[in-house]
Amino acid sequence: MAGKSTTDLHYYHTRLVLKYAVISRLVLISLIVLWRSLLSPYDTSASINPSCLSNTTSIIGLFSGSNSYSKSDSPPVLLPRLASVIEDSIVWDSVYFVRIAQCGYEYEQNYAFFPLIPICISLLSRTVFTPLIPFIGQRAVLGLSGYVLNNFAFVLASFYLYRLSAIILKDSEVALRATILFCLNPASIFYSSIYTESMYALCSIGGLYYLMRGSNNIATLWLALTGFARSNGVLNAGYICFQTMHRSYKAAFVRKNAGGTLLVLLSGVLRSLFIISPFIAFQAYGYYNMCVGCTSDEMRPWCKARLPLLYNYIQSRYWGVGFLKYFQVKQIPNFVLASPILSLALCTIVHYVKLWPEVFVSLGFRESSPNKESAASSMPLGRSAGSKSVGFPSENRSDAGQGDSLRRRKPAVREENYVVQPSEDEASESPGFKPIILVPFILHLVFMVATAFFVMHVQVSTRFLSASPPLYWFGSYVMASPRLSKRWGYIIWTYCAAYILLGSLLFSNFYPFT
Repeated sequence: MAGKSTTDLHYYHTRLVLKYAVISRLVLISLIVLWRSLLSPYDTSASINPSCLSNTTSIIGLFSGSNSYSKSDSPPVLLPRLASVIEDSIVWDSVYFVRIAQCGYEYEQNYAFFPLIPICISLLSRTVFTPLIPFIGQRAVLGLSGYVLNNFAFVLASFYLYRLSAIILKDSEVALRATILFCLNPASIFYSSIYTESMYALCSIGGLYYLMRGSNNIATLWLALTGFARSNGVLNAGYICFQTMHRSYKAAFVRKNAGGTLLVLLSGVLRSLFIISPFIAFQAYGYYNMCVGCTSDEMRPWCKARLPLLYNYIQSRYWGVGFLKYFQVKQIPNFVLASPILSLALCTIVHYVKLWPEVFVSLGFRESSPNKESAASSMPLGRSAGSKSVGFPSENRSDAGQGDSLRRRKPAVREENYVVQPSEDEASESPGFKPIILVPFILHLVFMVATAFFVMHVQVSTRFLSASPPLYWFGSYVMASPRLSKRWGYIIWTYCAAYILLGSLLFSNFYPFT
């Protein structure tokens, strides 16, 4: 590939990313089919599908006013065997997502599952896949819609991860290696099932990519969608808060522009509120359905709380989620199951913080020490020492020169050059790598790791942390670093392969996994 131009290399890597993403999904689906054909499921109750409650509507009915599906709506199917195969593969949380898409939010515990996936599934089943209903039935069409949606979303998420990684790491080879690792990540089974992982990864990684590009409005919209997919989507407002904090500091203390400071703060607050608004709206929707119109005796306990958060109540009552609630002797096997991803995340955090401690402690307000050049030469990001980062871009193109830590590319820079290598103009403006760009990524990972370990069911960590880009950047560094033994790279690949095989075997047959 030495003779390839920068642009050709970029598009070559993009094609490779898409190829690996598609092949990895086909392999996962093949494994699911294989294990289902060889083994009997541990729990066969997933195929039970009673009629929808008469007082509920399908998730699309919330917007269109149409009624929920019922079993009587569906005549005998023409391909019952294929329908059975698809319906039997709907297991674990997939049952809830398909049921919500079919019948709406019937029960209190259903509100633990956010509406983005059910809405998309229902839309696909009522449009693209409607002609298949006579052949395989409504529920199988809903399941098929979920599989197609999430596998397609995974391919797009892989594409955006490569683009994001290339911007930050400034090395398309390392970005490619990190993305391939993502394509084979240990939570892969969930990215090919009817779970939130693929859509959340697409919206969060895509949003961060557009944020790095300086397209703040598009980034805000994408990051807001993460709050419709999962509760932890609200944490993505932290990236906007971090950007706003630095931009307001520059406006107030460097440029001494009071009006500009207020505009920056107002913009940051509005964008942050927009990102967390889906979570708030969904809680309000649950309160309206479950509490409004009920007498005091009929109200659920959480309805009477000063801050009636349905999600927290459901997680605590139905799933036993809470601070240190999972610290029990009988849960030791689950801690062991989660230990590889938690260890990788901890090593990622320690690695980057040790490289630039003053930057992380000061939240990016202090520059790295003079020995940063020697640190860079050790390829801490898997990059060559002379490359640089773009930092967080300013909101307005006219503000491109407002500060070193907030510089952005000039509008004239072509996208392919922007991703792979800096322009000559910007190279002269902001030489050297700016570790500030890693601060919000690592802070986000720290909070996620702490939540997974101390609050959640710890085995969920494998998929909960799987959409965090720093894990793959650090993994790419470990696999390529001449300072580390090759066995660590082999350990990472073995871990991923083992969990892909184990996950596809256990999960698809309704055995506990993560």
